[in-house]
Amino acid sequence: FRTSPRLLCIATQQKSTGQNLEDYQSQNEPKAEPSSAEKIFIEEKAKLEEQLKEMTDKYKRALADTENLRQRSQKLVEEAKLYVLLRAALTAQVKMQMWDNNVRDWTKRVTPEKSQDGRGKKRIQSFCKDLLEVADVLEKATESVPKEELKDENPHLKNLYDGLVMTEVQIQKVFKKHGLLKLNPVGAKFDPYEHEALFHAPMEGKEPGSVALVSKVGYKLHGRTLRPALVGVVKEV
Repeated sequence: FRTSPRLLCIATQQKSTGQNLEDYQSQNEPKAEPSSAEKIFIEEKAKLEEQLKEMTDKYKRALADTENLRQRSQKLVEEAKLYVLLRAALTAQVKMQMWDNNVRDWTKRVTPEKSQDGRGKKRIQSFCKDLLEVADVLEKATESVPKEELKDENPHLKNLYDGLVMTEVQIQKVFKKHGLLKLNPVGAKFDPYEHEALFHAPMEGKEPGSVALVSKVGYKLHGRTLRPALVGVVKEV
């Protein structure tokens, strides 16, 4: 076994630097070509990585589209609520103006003697019943507004809600001024002349024969029941 002068020279240099001859030979040996199976594996890996990248991009785009759709839907819902409340407010204002105009006109044209006429009373009662529907719409509109949405971030909704509440308070003042009073008999004794029972049910802690629930408030005009309150009555077990 003969060692070439070149290897001896390299070995001498590596001995001085602490490098092994085997390390040098391994570094200078030509790398083996990958096999066909390895090539197929590398190609498949690259394809899968590319597909994963595409799927990730599609997923991110889908998330963004979903979020945009959610925001648009939420905005449409808020606009629909505003439209309903605004429509109720405008209807109430129109009805209130009609009420004032008709009452003034009726007061001017009808003498005290004629005001006792049965036909005149029926006309006033019919007109009052029409106004009660407006009051019901206002009450439902204010109740339907989520209280958690009444924030400074929603100034339009908050201002509109405050306007509806003020309109509702004002219409009740006008009703009271003309002898039209609200009946909300929760906890009161059931009165068949003022209340209309929708159902009877036993309830713990409630006195039998008392009103446990008011489904729709009633009204009295000058002491006479104009519309009975729709109630649920407690019955004995």
